Amino acid sequence: MTIMVRDLPAEERPREKLLSLGAAGLSNVELLAILLRTGTRQHSVLRVAEEVLAHYRERGLSGMVHMAPAELAGISGVGQAKAATILASVELGRRLSQAAAARIEIVHGPEDAAHYAMPRFRFEQREHFAVLLLNTKNHILGMPEISVGSLSASIVHPREVFREAINYAAASMILLHNHPSGDPSPSREDIAVTNRLVKAGKIMDIEVLDHIILGDHRFLSLKEKGLLS
Repeated sequence: MTIMVRDLPAEERPREKLLSLGAAGLSNVELLAILLRTGTRQHSVLRVAEEVLAHYRERGLSGMVHMAPAELAGISGVGQAKAATILASVELGRRLSQAAAARIEIVHGPEDAAHYAMPRFRFEQREHFAVLLLNTKNHILGMPEISVGSLSASIVHPREVFREAINYAAASMILLHNHPSGDPSPSREDIAVTNRLVKAGKIMDIEVLDHIILGDHRFLSLKEKGLLS
């Protein structure tokens, strides 16, 4: 027998729980069920929410950032209207995180740089390489993207990197790129590209302060790991 949300005690229903406990007190399934609002004749809205999350199990919850409307709408119990609601909510969350990051104006250490870049690159499905450009007082001037694809010396050329630094009149820079796997551990190529750019920075008199690799809500600083030559 299928148990519908209306069959649950009032304090166990997702909407009522949110109102009494706050959104942080709900599971991912319960939050998604509130967005879906209704289930089907065969399945409760909680069951439909479970099906949606199971659909993105391999990619994790972050996979919902890149889901196609047709793919989401094709899940039983969702449809176009509910898919639009979910996608709008995901996009609002993404924009809120970017707005919070934009309030960081000065870089005091790796954490500031990572928190500034994380909302932009955390959910990307390919490697993106960018540079965080700073003035003499470590104020952020900009974060131009240099390349997209697996990191290599052929893709990340000093010419492209330092052209941006000169355009912004930057005094220094922090290298940034993401690992779509979520694991920020550096590869040999990551270290090789870093060392090449550090050497170029000394010639150009534009210091490379660090190279930060972004994972899934975590990061690694090559400088802190002693891997910045």
